[in-house]
Amino acid sequence: MTASETSTSGVQRGQLGTLSVLAWAGEPETHQNPYLLAYSLGDGTDGPVAGTAAVRTLFAELGIPVDGQVVDGSRPGFPVRLLVEGGQAVLNMPYLNAQCTVPPEWLQAAAEQSTVHFMFASRPWPQAVPGRPVSEEMLTAFVDEDLLTTSAHCLLPVGRLRK
Repeated sequence: MTASETSTSGVQRGQLGTLSVLAWAGEPETHQNPYLLAYSLGDGTDGPVAGTAAVRTLFAELGIPVDGQVVDGSRPGFPVRLLVEGGQAVLNMPYLNAQCTVPPEWLQAAAEQSTVHFMFASRPWPQAVPGRPVSEEMLTAFVDEDLLTTSAHCLLPVGRLRK
């Protein structure tokens, strides 16, 4: 994930630390749902506690609750956008931009659903270092009930480049 150096009035970019994005497709009921999870490694300038506070402050400034409530990201002017092209998911939001390669089943699910469930974890995940594989067991252990109720959630429409 790449991030701009711009900071908000309440968030210092360095407090967020290394940010990463992970994509997977799940199968609740009869169809797959595409998920996109953003998280910090907790290696920010002031440690993981300050990083958690910075995530909460950032989303408060964006008007997105960090309480497990899923927000509709299709409304005009919504501050988080998703573009899917060429096997990549590109996430854009104020102060943060991320791009990640997504698996074929995720691409298929995103095309079928036309939306992606985006979560931004308020707690760090230092074990999920970019470039290293994340096993299903690691993902399941991290995405527990506590994470689900303390993260920002958005249902984002899948954007595509116009041709």
